[in-house]
Amino acid sequence: MTVKVNTSGKALDGVRILDFTHVQSGPTCTQLLAWFGADVIKVERAGAGDITREQLRDIPDADSLYFTMLNHNKRSITIDTKNPEGKKVLETLVKKCDVLVENFAPGALDRMGFTWERIQELNPRMIVASVKGFGPGPYEDCKVYENVAQCAGGAASTTGFDDGPPTVTGAQIGDSGTGLHLALGIVTALYQRNTSGRGQRVLAAMQDGVLNLCRVKLRDQQRLERTGVMKEYPQYPNGTFGEAVPRAGNASGGGQPGWILKCKGWETDPNAYIYFITQAPVWGEICKVIGREEWIDHPDYKTPNARLPHLKQIFDEIERWTMSKTKFQAMEILNKHDIPCGPILSMKEIAEEPSLRKTGTVVEVDHPVRGKYLTVGNPIKLSDSPTEVVRSPLLGEHTDEVMAELGYSPDQIATLRSLGAI
Repeated sequence: MTVKVNTSGKALDGVRILDFTHVQSGPTCTQLLAWFGADVIKVERAGAGDITREQLRDIPDADSLYFTMLNHNKRSITIDTKNPEGKKVLETLVKKCDVLVENFAPGALDRMGFTWERIQELNPRMIVASVKGFGPGPYEDCKVYENVAQCAGGAASTTGFDDGPPTVTGAQIGDSGTGLHLALGIVTALYQRNTSGRGQRVLAAMQDGVLNLCRVKLRDQQRLERTGVMKEYPQYPNGTFGEAVPRAGNASGGGQPGWILKCKGWETDPNAYIYFITQAPVWGEICKVIGREEWIDHPDYKTPNARLPHLKQIFDEIERWTMSKTKFQAMEILNKHDIPCGPILSMKEIAEEPSLRKTGTVVEVDHPVRGKYLTVGNPIKLSDSPTEVVRSPLLGEHTDEVMAELGYSPDQIATLRSLGAI
C-alpha cells in the first residue's frame, strides 16, 4: 500500500524539497526537514536506489535499517537522469521545488547538466544545498566519509587517551552532524528568500561541521600556546604538554572536572560506569556523600584551583564510593544533592527506556517488508508542529503520484516508463 505523507499544519508545510542525497549526511538533513513537514521527494535510480537500501542488511531483500532510519516521511521516485526524457522530468521538478539538496561527489551535479546557472534559469527562487567533504581549498575535490571528516576536522586528534592512537567517536558527527548544519542553512535561506525573492547556494562542508563541534579544542589550542599548560587536563601536573592539544581521556571539555568511574558490576558489565563531575558549588556535598568531610576546608582541596593537581586522587576516592553502588543507585543518591552525573547507557538500555518512547525520541515503526523496527525520532520538539514518524518509502513508491502532481497524464507516465526515463 502506498503511504501518503500528510504534512498539513506542519512548520514547513508547503515547502517542497528535491532530494538528491544518499547514504547519511544528506538524508539526515532532508529527513529532518520532512519531520518538520516539508514534502521531500527523494530521487533514486530505478532498480537500485540509494546504496544504503542494501548495505548492512539484516533481512534478505528488505531495505536495510541503515536506509529506513534515514529516510522517514519522504516520497521516492525513480528517474534516469541520463535519459533525455528523464532529464526533462527533472527540469520540471526543479521548476516546481523550493530546494534541491545533494551530496554527490564534487562536480557531479554540473556533469548532469544542472549547473548553478542552469538551475537559476529554470527557477530563480531555487535554493541549492550541498554537503561536501571540504570547503574551498587544497582538498575540495576529495571524497570524504565519516571517519575521514572526524580526522580532518580535529576530533580524532583530541579523542582517546594520551598513551594511545587518535580515536574516532561512535557519534556520527561528520555525516549526521553536517546534515544537521545543512538543514539549518536551508531553513535560513528559505527565510531570507521571503524578503529577497531569490534562491541561493548553501554549503556545509564535513570538515567545517566537525570543527564547529570541536570548537572547545580550538579554544584549548590557543590557551596552550599562551600558557604552555592546561591544568584541567589529566597530563597536569606530572605529565608534559607538546605543541598541540593532547588527548584528554574522559576529562570534561569545560571548566568543571569530570571523569568516568566504575560502578558495582563493572567486572562483568562493560557499561557499569557513571560520569561524575566535581562541580565547584557542590564540592561540600560531594565530600559528605563519599565520606571525606575533612576535604571541605582542607587547603589542598578547598578551592577549584587547589584541587586541580589532585584530581586523580580525588576521582580515585570517589570511585571507591561509586563501586559500591550500581550506576542507577549512584544516580539516585547524587541527584538528591544536585551533583552532576550521568549513567553510561548501552544501546540496549536506550532502546528499552520507556521515557524515550514516551517523548518520541525512540519510535517503533511498521514497514511492509521488514516489519516493525526501532528508530530515532525527531530530536527537536515543536509545540505547534509535533512530528509523526512515517516509515521510509519503497523504491519508486511515489513515482506515479508525483508525476501526476507535475501534470503528466497516465498515458504520458506509461510512455516515460516504457522509454526507461522513470
